[in-house]
Amino acid sequence: MTPHPDIDVVVFDILGTMVDEPAGLRRGLRARLPDTDEAGVGELAALWHGHVDEQQREILAGRRAYADSTVLDLEAATRVAARAGVGDAEAIRALAASGQRLDPWPDSVRALDRIASRFPVVGLSNASRAALTRIGAHAGLRWHQVLSAEEARSYKPRPDVYRLAIANAGCAPERLLMVAAHAWDLRGAQAVGMRTAYVERPVGDPPGAADAFDLEAKSLDNLATALGAA
Repeated sequence: MTPHPDIDVVVFDILGTMVDEPAGLRRGLRARLPDTDEAGVGELAALWHGHVDEQQREILAGRRAYADSTVLDLEAATRVAARAGVGDAEAIRALAASGQRLDPWPDSVRALDRIASRFPVVGLSNASRAALTRIGAHAGLRWHQVLSAEEARSYKPRPDVYRLAIANAGCAPERLLMVAAHAWDLRGAQAVGMRTAYVERPVGDPPGAADAFDLEAKSLDNLATALGAA
C-alpha cells in the first residue's frame, strides 16, 4: 500500500483510548470485594484513581522519586482494601492486578489491525512495561512496538515520554501521529512537534475550545478510514 504522504508512524495512547480502564477496574473490585454494592464500588474506584493521579503529580513535581504504575496500583489497591476492611496480602495483590485486566473498546482490535496494515503502530503508555505485557495480552492488542513511560522514568504529559516514540521511529516528530482519547495527552504530543488525532471515548478528556488537533474522529474505525486503512 502507498503510505500516507504526511505520516510515517501512528502512536497510540492505551489506557482509556484502546482499553476501557474504568470499567475493568470496577469489574475487578466487584470480583474481589463481592459484598460491596455499586455505590461502594464507585467510591473505591474513585479512591484508586485519585491515589494514582495524585502520586503521578507528586512524581512529576519532583516531590516523590519515580515509581512505576505497578507500584502505584499496588499502593492504590492497599488503600482500597483497607477502606473495605481487607488486610490479606495475597488478596491485595490480586486486587492490584485488576488494573491489568482491561477489555478493549469494541472497535479497538479491529481498527488497530486495519491501521497496522498501512503504518507501523506503536503503543505509548504511562503503564509500566510489566503491566503493558498483561494489558496487551488480555485485550488482544497487537503492536509493532510498545513503549512505557517507565523507560523515561516519568509520566505523560512530560516531553521525555513522547520523545521515546520519536527516538524509536527515527524520524522527525511531525511524521508521527499521536492518537488519544485525552486532550491533555495530545497537547503534550503537540508540545514536542507530533501530529495529533483525537478519538472520542466515553471515558476520555474531550478537546476544549482552544484545542486544534490534526484529526478528530468519533471512533477508531472512523480514524482508520480517515487514514486510508482498508
